[in-house]
Amino acid sequence: MKAFGFLSFGHYGDVPGSTTRTAGDMLRQTIEMAEGADEIGVNGAYVRVHHWARQAASPMPLLTAMAARTKRIEVGTGVIDMRYENPFQFAEEAAALDFIADGRIALGVSRGSPETALRGYETFGYHDGEDPERGSVMAREKFDLFLRAIEGERIAPADPRMAGAGRYLHVEPLSPTLRDHIWWGSGSRATAESTGRMGLNMMSSTLVTEATGQPFHELQREQIDIFRAAYKEAGHTGRPRVSVSRSVFPLITDMDRAYFGLRSEESDDQIGIIDGLRSTFGKTYAAEPDVLIEQLKRDEAVMAADTLMLTIPNQLGPAYNLHVLESFAKHVAPALGWKPNTEGPVQGDAVA
Repeated sequence: MKAFGFLSFGHYGDVPGSTTRTAGDMLRQTIEMAEGADEIGVNGAYVRVHHWARQAASPMPLLTAMAARTKRIEVGTGVIDMRYENPFQFAEEAAALDFIADGRIALGVSRGSPETALRGYETFGYHDGEDPERGSVMAREKFDLFLRAIEGERIAPADPRMAGAGRYLHVEPLSPTLRDHIWWGSGSRATAESTGRMGLNMMSSTLVTEATGQPFHELQREQIDIFRAAYKEAGHTGRPRVSVSRSVFPLITDMDRAYFGLRSEESDDQIGIIDGLRSTFGKTYAAEPDVLIEQLKRDEAVMAADTLMLTIPNQLGPAYNLHVLESFAKHVAPALGWKPNTEGPVQGDAVA
């Protein structure tokens, strides 16, 4: 582990105990957390993307504001659901964000998580036909178009009166570094392999769509190894990055113990069903710093990845969440190999 960041689900609601009552609260507080995390030395500020729910949904304006108000921290998503996207508009917005952020972005994309709305992307105007499995195929098709667009392929036929006969146009703006900052959200061996073959970065979540009886971190580590092997076999020569997500809470204060002390007793992975697939969900880590260090050192996926995304309880407010991040930065992360954002952008490992 070289770097860590926070991953906010962007929840908001007028419920007891929440300091994030409205969408406006959530957006402003996320920007505030990015600013505070940047000063602490945290490497990344990432947001989940969900539609038809009281959560963050439109990441580009939020990421742009976060980038404009910070100096070193990377901003990104985990993940954008391609079923809901126009690939060409997304290509334009992503390139603009890359320029504004000066390359400090990590855009995680994939087919996305289950949504509150039944095939909500159809209401957005993107129909997948009668086949319920078509959504995954559609997401891949759109992503392929997105990659072609950001690579500068001339796709749109030009109006002969405006640009000459027989010409084709590419999207604008084009950022030459954008492809290096695209991540695919992977939760299976198959997607880990395909992500490596495409030469992308890999973003792995707090679940994998396998349940073999092995511990979660071992399953996830195997997927990381598959990804890196596929990257090398495909002939790519870069330094691909890998991130994993965890819920980690150093117990420093009485408030920490009140909120998360009982979580320290929940030491087992969980098995559940998501999208009809039997899946393994990672556990929550909550303990004194010295215990956390030993626990995380034994987490094979955390130690194999270059970036750890800490899921945060955003409705507890910026002050408390920045306390969690600062506690991790001071008392845990240095023992795991962390380098703060003042030491420059995060780089992936060379594929041996």
